[in-house]
Amino acid sequence: MTINTLLPLFIWVPIVGFLVSLILPKNNERLISGAAFITMTIQMIAATIYVADWILTGANTFQVKEIILFQNEDYIFQIDFLFDKITAVYLLVGALLTFMVTMYSRTYLHREAGYKRFFNTTLFFYLGYSITTLSGNLETLFVGWEILGISSFLLISFYRERYLPVKNAVKVFSIYRIGDVGLILAMWASHHLWGQNITFYQLNNAELVHEQLQQHSFIGVFISAMILLSAAAKSAQLPFSSWLPRAMEGPTPSSAIFYGSLSVHIGAFLLLRTFPFWEYQSSVRILIVALGLLTTLIATGIARVQSSVKSQIAYASIAQIGIIFIEIALGYESLALFHFAGNAFLRTYQLLVSPSVVSYLIREQFYSFEPRAKTIEDSFPKRLQHSIYVLCLKEWNLDTMMYEYFWNPLKWAGNKLNFINGRRLMLFFIPAFALGFYLMKQTHLLPENLQEATPVVFAFFGLILVFKSFTQRHSVRLAWILVIMNHCWIALAISFNEKFDQLENVLYLSGILVAGLIGHLTLQRLFRIEGKISLSRFQGLSETHPKIALVFLLACLGLTGFPITPAFIGEDLIFSHIHEDQFALAAIVSLSFILDGLAVIRIYARVFMGPNSKTHAEFSNRYF
Repeated sequence: MTINTLLPLFIWVPIVGFLVSLILPKNNERLISGAAFITMTIQMIAATIYVADWILTGANTFQVKEIILFQNEDYIFQIDFLFDKITAVYLLVGALLTFMVTMYSRTYLHREAGYKRFFNTTLFFYLGYSITTLSGNLETLFVGWEILGISSFLLISFYRERYLPVKNAVKVFSIYRIGDVGLILAMWASHHLWGQNITFYQLNNAELVHEQLQQHSFIGVFISAMILLSAAAKSAQLPFSSWLPRAMEGPTPSSAIFYGSLSVHIGAFLLLRTFPFWEYQSSVRILIVALGLLTTLIATGIARVQSSVKSQIAYASIAQIGIIFIEIALGYESLALFHFAGNAFLRTYQLLVSPSVVSYLIREQFYSFEPRAKTIEDSFPKRLQHSIYVLCLKEWNLDTMMYEYFWNPLKWAGNKLNFINGRRLMLFFIPAFALGFYLMKQTHLLPENLQEATPVVFAFFGLILVFKSFTQRHSVRLAWILVIMNHCWIALAISFNEKFDQLENVLYLSGILVAGLIGHLTLQRLFRIEGKISLSRFQGLSETHPKIALVFLLACLGLTGFPITPAFIGEDLIFSHIHEDQFALAAIVSLSFILDGLAVIRIYARVFMGPNSKTHAEFSNRYF
């Protein structure tokens, strides 16, 4: 047995650990924490031995082709793994830090109501982290990327009976969703650039990359820009920096391991992994340097005026990741890896001791007080000092700008669609869908110029429906059905493009319709028990109906294309059939996928999370 064949074991160990933790009794803390501890001990020891053996045998980069999930004439969805020094560093750091935090959490969360839920989610997160760092192509990376996103949502909203953690969890998930679509668009464009699903190992072939980029320079820049968008969203770089301090609403151990050390550095990992692709694109490298430098300067200022210890650490980490982005863009790969490891260990330590740091500072203030040393800011004019201070105190209005220029326009558009209700849906959209299905079978009836515009028109109909679902504040059923219909309209729109096999459509819609039906039946059962439920406020029903909440969460994941149904592969297939000149269609479908994920998670959060509507007083719900 060679070292190459053992690589998938680093995926199977967390999978087995996660599945075992699911079946353990809820009240047995020793078994629950023991399962997590044993899983991470095995993973850490195995990773150390594996990396040591890899170094001693020459430290050669190798790729492992594990399994083909779907294949046709011009498309392959394949699980690939790659091992090089980037993987080695991320694997070791991740295993060691997760092991340490698992030990810390065994006593820190003692007698916490969500003890089992925390360790379940932690192991699930580490599974996503392992898949991401070992991935050998964008498709495999996207599997882990999605797991990281949903596990982060669950950990931030760990105290799900409170309003603020749930609100911030939805906010963070919304930023992650933007990063998801950036990655999907990068996969779409790279498929057209290469004519296949390219692997990271192939990207190391400089001649192959250079030849393609010379002939398709615009597509190359577009792919790089989408990769940078995903990396910036995941690593909290501008303009997405405001989400990281909000993620600190979860338990301190999860804040330490995920948002201080591992998850927040995945954007840097994506840049490191794709560096051979954009290495010779000077404009992209300059953009990354500028983004990293601007983020570092702004985040450093914000960190220095924070009143919360966790927020101060979060912005300090953002500033360091900005420097890591600069190092990657300048080609200092080894320095960036060393910087990642150092920053990850430091932030984990700082966050773990953060509950005690306030008492330390109070003691030092009384017994070891020292006047503040003069800094370079003291030489600035007073007006400039005060302006910078106020801007940093307001976090440069980053959160406000996101709402003002992105989310509020989306909500405004959705609110203009209040004419859509169940009755009009039956009278107009369903007959229109039937007409579209007929025209798909009889495309010769359409003039040639209309054939090109038809996919965009039908995709736009789907976008209208998901807009309405995203802003729906009354009927839960209607919001759920609108998301399902959005997927159906997208499938219909792409069906007008040639070479789109209807079997692929069945693969895509099978997961959507099954998840949609399960979710609908679950809601029906909940309505029979609780009566009328609206989306105008948080209902907090997860504590009273935990089994229903779990089933509905799985249905939500299926409806968003999470890798538990064929719809996950179907979404990638959808994009593979959008032509490289159909940017309008790609943009509409991408926006639909952003909004359907947000709409579904919003439904789940409103129905099952937050303060229980029967035991808590009314309060304002401003966001989402």
